Amino acid sequence: MTVQEPIARPVAAPGPAVPKTAAATARPGSIILTRHGEPALSRKCLITARQYKDWWGKYEVGGLLAGQTPPAELVAAAEGAGAIYASTRQRAQETAAAVSAGREVMSDALFIEAPLPPPRLPDFIKLSPRWWGVVSRIWWRLSDRHHQEETHREAKVRADVAARKLIERAEAGQDVLVLAHGYFNHMVGKRLKANGWSLVHNQGFKYWSQRRYERR
Repeated sequence: MTVQEPIARPVAAPGPAVPKTAAATARPGSIILTRHGEPALSRKCLITARQYKDWWGKYEVGGLLAGQTPPAELVAAAEGAGAIYASTRQRAQETAAAVSAGREVMSDALFIEAPLPPPRLPDFIKLSPRWWGVVSRIWWRLSDRHHQEETHREAKVRADVAARKLIERAEAGQDVLVLAHGYFNHMVGKRLKANGWSLVHNQGFKYWSQRRYERR
């Protein structure tokens, strides 16, 4: 609904009106899902499943390894974005600070990583955190026994909510940058595709990587 200003109010002469049809047909912006930088916590160790649970707890609250420089392409994406979101995890927050150049970053727990509860395996089985991550992700997807953590089905619902939130912002014509986590970004990307968005630029899942989606 258009609200008219009182005629007697002294205001500058308005510019030409923008037809509603032009606003309605504005091309949506891109949605850029980015993984955080490299965390400080080392993966160079062999640990049991129980120890991995503790390791993951430390990983979730830790920040980035010092001395990293964000890629110029990512900094440029942040400069061109109309909106920047970040997971509330410390590693995502520090990534956002490194690329946003002091611009507003909207912190949102909606974008935190999907959990990685390990299966209960005997202590003689020892793997690196990287391989425990693989085992735990498979276990998390196939089992509902997650010790009261978010299930795969619940995370899929969250990813759908996140995707719709980003689509709504991008449809206003702004590029939207998200600084979050590898697997949950993947889940959000699947929901974007289901809603008609295409992956047009793919840097994979390495640290600082971008996956750009556009509506075709």
